[in-house]
Amino acid sequence: MNALTLVWIVLPFILGFLIYLVAIAARPLAILGALASTAYAIILFTQPPLTLRLIDHFGVSLRLDETTGFFVITNALVTLAVLLYNWQSNKTTTFYGQVLILHGSVNAAFVCADFITLYVALEVLSIATCLLIAYPRTDRALWIGLRYLFISNVAMLFYLVGAVLVYKAHGSFDYVGLRQAPPEAAALILLGLLVKGGIFISGLWLPLTHAESESSVSALMSGVVVKAGVLPLVRIALLLPEFDPIIRLFGVCTALFGVVYAVVDKDAKRILAFHTISQLGFILAAPEVGGFYALTHGFVKAALFLAVGLLPTRNLKELQQQAIPTALWVTLAIASFSISGFPLLSGFGAKVLTMKNLLPWQVVGMNIAALGTAISFAKFIFLPHQRLTSPDQSPLRAGFWLAMALLLGGLVAANVVYYEAYTIANVVKPLATIALGWLVYQLALRHVSVKLPRRLEEFEHLIGMMSLSLVVLFWIVMGW
Repeated sequence: MNALTLVWIVLPFILGFLIYLVAIAARPLAILGALASTAYAIILFTQPPLTLRLIDHFGVSLRLDETTGFFVITNALVTLAVLLYNWQSNKTTTFYGQVLILHGSVNAAFVCADFITLYVALEVLSIATCLLIAYPRTDRALWIGLRYLFISNVAMLFYLVGAVLVYKAHGSFDYVGLRQAPPEAAALILLGLLVKGGIFISGLWLPLTHAESESSVSALMSGVVVKAGVLPLVRIALLLPEFDPIIRLFGVCTALFGVVYAVVDKDAKRILAFHTISQLGFILAAPEVGGFYALTHGFVKAALFLAVGLLPTRNLKELQQQAIPTALWVTLAIASFSISGFPLLSGFGAKVLTMKNLLPWQVVGMNIAALGTAISFAKFIFLPHQRLTSPDQSPLRAGFWLAMALLLGGLVAANVVYYEAYTIANVVKPLATIALGWLVYQLALRHVSVKLPRRLEEFEHLIGMMSLSLVVLFWIVMGW
């Protein structure tokens, strides 16, 4: 397993660099990298949990288990869907090369179990993401990319100091060393991961970044990139029970924080971006089952970002006045049904499983977040639509349908992961939540306009939010 794991980790990087030398094979090589990860993830589901230590106590430590498998297969299939979506586009070798390097760095972040290897993986991930955001080479894209890179690097500077403190206390960079480290080490490391994962107010960099990037890049960022900061938080909660309440608390706060913004916003891509924040909260609210929720969310959000990119406008008020192609509406509706928890799609099982693993003090908050999810995705479900009279009028190409077949088909197939969810009681509750959400939307929110301030999303305030988060974290870890 050691040799196979090492080959799998380095393969995307080798293929990514090879793409620059053999430009004509860029697409097949990129597909090969994603397929290799798919095969490796399937192997992970068939193996007992395994910890690999590659270089003595200095690192590298890897954790291979079912949770890792969920995150890796999400990365593989979302990347594959994005590649298929762009198959007929005029994207250059730079795009495909960076997608593979990003894919490899996300894989590395998912499997590592020590802080210093994770640091390296997250830094490579940040650079690859920045280059993909800036790919259009417009002034706006360059600014958004550099803004993302600056925020990431500042957060990782705090994280690195925390990792050094862990090594000083424990003699290794392993996650479990956090137990013996001083409280300030925990605060600094958690801050870095919260920012990278887009959690709570530390994630206010996320809406503008995801909304202004190309749809393919938004799909990658929302589907898998932010989860590179979330999985380490899940692992810390599972390995160190004393941190479990802290992670769960951030999960509930994040789920509510994101959904409040998503409910009132009228910009389609910003709604999806704020819902990324909210859904990451669902993953953290029940860490022991976060892998399945991450898989479902990755498929849904990648499909939604790819579909929304083909809408004639991002303004929902304007979309309510003009019909969109029925075929495009169907893809939006299926993904929206899944994330709302509708039966027959894996979002149903993921939500039921998450709700069953909540602690009593989390239940009210997470049910409110689930209701907010149903309200905000009613905006997509109730969009007017019409069948096009000629296929030539359709903006949907073969690549789009292949990507949707993979992602939406995955939502149906993943039902088998938790088929025990299909009891009468479990089915009635989400249906009632969705019905109530649609009712609130149709009777109230569809007719009112509420604008929440965006000042905290401005660049000069993001570092301030980071500092505020650090103060809160110091207070939590010292007083918990």
